[in-house]
Amino acid sequence: MPNLRDLRRRIRSIRNTQQLTRAMKMVAAAKLRKAQERNFAARPYAFKIREVLESLSLRVDPSRHPLLGRPTEKRVEVLVITADKGLCGSFNTHIIRKAMEFLGEQQGKELSLFLVGRKSRDFFRRRDFKIRRQETDLFREVRFADAIRITGDLVDAFVSREVDAIYMIYNGFKSVLRQELTMQKLFPVGDLRPEEAPREEDYIYEPEDRVLFDRLLPKYVETQIYQALLESFSAEQAARMTAMGNATENAGEMIDQLTLSMNRVRQAVITREIIEVVSGVEAL
Repeated sequence: MPNLRDLRRRIRSIRNTQQLTRAMKMVAAAKLRKAQERNFAARPYAFKIREVLESLSLRVDPSRHPLLGRPTEKRVEVLVITADKGLCGSFNTHIIRKAMEFLGEQQGKELSLFLVGRKSRDFFRRRDFKIRRQETDLFREVRFADAIRITGDLVDAFVSREVDAIYMIYNGFKSVLRQELTMQKLFPVGDLRPEEAPREEDYIYEPEDRVLFDRLLPKYVETQIYQALLESFSAEQAARMTAMGNATENAGEMIDQLTLSMNRVRQAVITREIIEVVSGVEAL
């Protein structure tokens, strides 16, 4: 049976850990609030640029654009977006597992990776995969300039036929308690023609339709990647807030159990001392 000193030491250690997890939960909640605001603010822009491209695709021949269409997919690249830090439950594990499953399905193809986040970098660099590029420390402050840089690198690789197809895997933010694992094909860009019947009204574009389409298509991919970075950061903070909340509650339960054990040990010590005193008195 542990003595009182050991129990007090364990309770003090767990209480310090509980204070740390509670503070991390509060920090994650504050970051999540700001990330949600940026995430929701960026969605209308992404929706509108998609709408404009759908309208333009009815007036131009999108198949002529180098970012659209590729007969075969012999060289495939995967953009994996994870967090830079842990302590967020299974957030990173689900993304890496999905990436491994997808890579395992691409038998007979040349595979490469574009890794965003320390967790994906640390995992894949210990395995036999070609890492074409890696980015870390992007989530200290998610910036649109980072999305532009990543998109530029991916466009250059696709246009130069270094890769034939590029997929993106990340965790999308749905709610504080729910993150949705998302896999999206970036290149070649899918069909942009609207599913519903086009509207009757027409627009006058300046510059001409073809030039505007060529300029907006890379912007559309930039918004997709930027939205994925924002979604991933929001989902990470939500997962960390949930994980740290559970850790705080578990620490409280452990403290209660150890306190109960400590009281039992203390009671046994007091009882033993009383018995010793009574025995000594009777002996006298």
